[in-house]
Amino acid sequence: MAHVSNAHVTALDDVGTTLLESASRLLADEGPASLTVRRIAAESGMSTMNVYSRFGGKHGVVEQLFLRGFELLAAAMGSVPATDQPLVDLAACGQAYRTFALEHTTLYEVMFGQVVADYEPSPAALASGLATLQHLADRLQRCIDAGLVRNGPALHLAAIVWSTCHGVVSLELQQKLSAAIDWGTVFDDACANVLRGLAR
Repeated sequence: MAHVSNAHVTALDDVGTTLLESASRLLADEGPASLTVRRIAAESGMSTMNVYSRFGGKHGVVEQLFLRGFELLAAAMGSVPATDQPLVDLAACGQAYRTFALEHTTLYEVMFGQVVADYEPSPAALASGLATLQHLADRLQRCIDAGLVRNGPALHLAAIVWSTCHGVVSLELQQKLSAAIDWGTVFDDACANVLRGLAR
């Protein structure tokens, strides 16, 4: 059996995957109060021992949701091909970020929204999240090298772009004023404006 109690192990067997899917479903449908070892096990049709043996407890489950989210986000941004137009590639990376957030809302909230108030990511999990930001930094470095963006630490500039993307997406996910605002257009315009601000 795969023992997944820390951020260094992400491979899960079928039982672990089922438990994680059940936890994600509970969190989405009933909120963080439902996320107990007993409920996760019951939702999966298993004993609580399965949760403890694979994750160590509730926080281990949430940690794996946190890690799984960043794993999927990294895959989404990494799937954007590199072309001879670095700025276009960078914008596509931003779109991949928004698409991930809209398609994996529960994971996004675990990653960035502190939806489980008593969960604190381990240092290794935080390092995993920062490594994902490197995908954006790499795209920005190509823009810097091409003379399209002002020179500076790529990770710092990536944090500026990420902050913009995250701010718009977070408001969109709250679904407030959604009938009055075209969030897709807001996202495009906000990203375009921040890139213009970073231009040479």
